[in-house]
Amino acid sequence: MRTRLISVRFGPLLSGLLLALATTALVAAPTASAAEGVAAVGEALEKGPVYVAPGAEAQLSTAQADALAKKIEDAGKPVFVAVLPATAEFPADKVLGAVRAETGITGLYAVRLGDGFDAGADKAVMPRNAVRNLTEAVKTGAPVNANTQLNNFVDQALTQVKGGAPASWGTTGADQGAPVGGLIALGAVAVVGGGGAYVLVRRNRKKKEETRREAIARLAVVVDEDITAFGEELERLDFHPGEPGADDAMRGDYEQGLDSYEKAKQIMASVQQPDEVKGVTQALEDGRFALATLDARRQGRPLPERRSPCFFDPRHGPSSEDATWAPAGGAARTVPVCTADAVRLRDGLDPAVRTVDTERGPRPYYDAGPAYGPWAGGYFGGGILPGLLVGTMLGSMMSSPAYAADFGGGTGSGFEGGDVSGADFDPSDFGGGDFGGGGFDGGGGFDGGGGF
Repeated sequence: MRTRLISVRFGPLLSGLLLALATTALVAAPTASAAEGVAAVGEALEKGPVYVAPGAEAQLSTAQADALAKKIEDAGKPVFVAVLPATAEFPADKVLGAVRAETGITGLYAVRLGDGFDAGADKAVMPRNAVRNLTEAVKTGAPVNANTQLNNFVDQALTQVKGGAPASWGTTGADQGAPVGGLIALGAVAVVGGGGAYVLVRRNRKKKEETRREAIARLAVVVDEDITAFGEELERLDFHPGEPGADDAMRGDYEQGLDSYEKAKQIMASVQQPDEVKGVTQALEDGRFALATLDARRQGRPLPERRSPCFFDPRHGPSSEDATWAPAGGAARTVPVCTADAVRLRDGLDPAVRTVDTERGPRPYYDAGPAYGPWAGGYFGGGILPGLLVGTMLGSMMSSPAYAADFGGGTGSGFEGGDVSGADFDPSDFGGGDFGGGGFDGGGGFDGGGGF
């Protein structure tokens, strides 16, 4: 175990307190190390995100485990990783659920058992389909080394998992079957008891609040652009209810467009959670279809079919046809497109894709991370979006009512990612693994490869 030495000046009282803390921690250490099997895994993961069990050190080195743990801690997400030997001590049909129950913290759990791999998550953290897709994505037809597999899984998971890191982690790492914690931090919690725990919980809640505000601010930029664009469409239409040839149907379409415009602005002005942005884009989509219908009536053309908006940019309006398209490095799929983008694709040109600002510069919205899930979900709804987004950063959040949103659309349990659920843990709410308990309906099992 690594030890950090800190050289500072302490007053007599503080020095005595530190000595008591160190003594408390050293006395408690034998008790903690006495835990075995799943109990040891749960105990370790309460203190840090990565655990390598005795007998599995060859799978993941100390340096690799520390790097993986740091990645998870820096992201501040409730992702737990255990590397275990394939022994009778860890039965493949029960170990994933048992680890989650032993830890008692809502989160996403990944277990490397020998050469096999599986994962599971509480519904409040990640939908079952998303867990299943992530698990499948990191399995191959042939065995893959643990470091590559676990890093691939974590890299994808951190962009999608909801909630924050548990307050119990503190400064942690993974080292030869035991997480490395800050001695003073652990001792302080032991001495101050509930007061110290309360401080950590408050810190965790503050971080969640900052994340919520940041997500809303990012979405607000995109949504305000959409509202402005729709307002400009209303002006360009230049329709007057009393103009020659106007009838009640036209006036009804126009009124629907105006109502949708006002509704979008009102919802956005009162948004408190990122998931609520879906209501804004739903209203804008309703309004655009109303304007398309009005335009058809005025031109004497057949009324348009109610279709999804253009996949590449909903501001293009309702789609006119379906086209085959594939994202860079991804599989081809059928997407709804506007007439202009359909022509571009037939001519071998790139479609006019909606881009958003990211840390990496402007990126297509479907490759910009989970923050834009609520925005896309309002436009495309729950039926069509999953198939459109396969292979993109948003694609794994297929079954969530709030696509990739870090807030909202929860299960109503009251426990978010990183919260201690304790005796309220319900195996039927823990999806992704196919391990009994009546509630595991995804994942591929510990088969070391392909999976399904």
